[in-house]
Amino acid sequence: MNIQSGTYYWPDTFSDKPTYPALDEDITCDVLIVGGGSSGAQCAYYLADQGLDVVVIESGEIGLGSTSTNTCLLQSSGEKLFTDLVHVFGDDYVTRHLQLCQEAIDEIETACSQMAFDAEFKRRETLYYVSKDTDLLPLQRECEWLQGRGTPARWVTEDWISQHYSFTKQGGIFSKNDGEMNPFIFTHGLLHYAFSKGVRVFEHTKMTGEHYQKEEPVITTNRGHQIRAKQVIYAAGYHDMDIKKEKKARFVSTYTVTTDPVDHFSGWYDRTLIWETARPYVFIRTTKDNRIIIGGLDEETEHPEERDGKLVHKRKRLMEELNKLFPNINTNPAYYSAAFYGGMVDGLPVIGEYKEYPNSFFLLGYGDNGTVYSMLLAKILRDWIVDEKKDDYQLYQMNRPLKKKKLYK
Repeated sequence: MNIQSGTYYWPDTFSDKPTYPALDEDITCDVLIVGGGSSGAQCAYYLADQGLDVVVIESGEIGLGSTSTNTCLLQSSGEKLFTDLVHVFGDDYVTRHLQLCQEAIDEIETACSQMAFDAEFKRRETLYYVSKDTDLLPLQRECEWLQGRGTPARWVTEDWISQHYSFTKQGGIFSKNDGEMNPFIFTHGLLHYAFSKGVRVFEHTKMTGEHYQKEEPVITTNRGHQIRAKQVIYAAGYHDMDIKKEKKARFVSTYTVTTDPVDHFSGWYDRTLIWETARPYVFIRTTKDNRIIIGGLDEETEHPEERDGKLVHKRKRLMEELNKLFPNINTNPAYYSAAFYGGMVDGLPVIGEYKEYPNSFFLLGYGDNGTVYSMLLAKILRDWIVDEKKDDYQLYQMNRPLKKKKLYK
């Protein structure tokens, strides 16, 4: 899958990244992780201390797939309102999903504190504002639902927004305990940590096929070698769809601009994360070196040529949106990219298990909160693999229990 194009900011922030050899022999292991992006690194991090022989393979260089276009706003709320998800899955189910997302951000913060590199993790508050009149009541109900489950969120009025920002909106949810970080350094930091614990990591080692001997996976590579594993985790991001199509997955094209560093953030209260109720929406954050990342304006296309043909126009549109919100901030685009963006039709990520892939798991942390979703799925998979079976696993199966079926006793 041709997943992205353009120029990428994150790899330029970490010039002394670790490198790893290509696999040059046949090997065996307990768990093979296919994919060296953030989701593969998160799996390696959780499995590193479990007394298992773990191997990670990456077809190119670590972190240079969709990780390099990840804007990495770390939020517990997602594109679909929790109050909408409740109608499909039930209140207990969705409440637990919210809790797991909140815990995943805490886990990311802990992981960042344990790695050797500065992944630029920082807690941020979020303003989720109303874009049009019809969104006002649904977002107010969402805020009440979140508050009812102990989430540190409050409703802010039009007056409050105009006093704290250089723009005016009808209202919004102002929430705490979200975050931001550098996903490229985060990925390298997790794998460096895992490598120090004995996890074997191989770059430029592409999976070219798989077969099974008594249901034990045997993976072949581009150099003609084989990896025999007791279990495989496919954590290659959107490239997982090249291995096995998941019918719940849907893809659009999305666009991102990273600006030059700016001198000030006039009219931007505490450099909060910002996004909106409009669909397609725009989201904004800042970086450690005082740049602005603005993204969104998704297009309903899965064709790379069509996606890329809109990139220059989308760059212009995103800068216009930025200037509307912050007319006193003058800056120019330094990096801009187009990428495929995936999500699940029902709004939750998936752990895929398929009969034709025995003893294998597909970590499909697709969605606007991909890094958060992948963190919680990686932890659930860790527990499942080391035989600590928990009910949370059922939340993210392909055939998940819906509202009519009670999940928890």
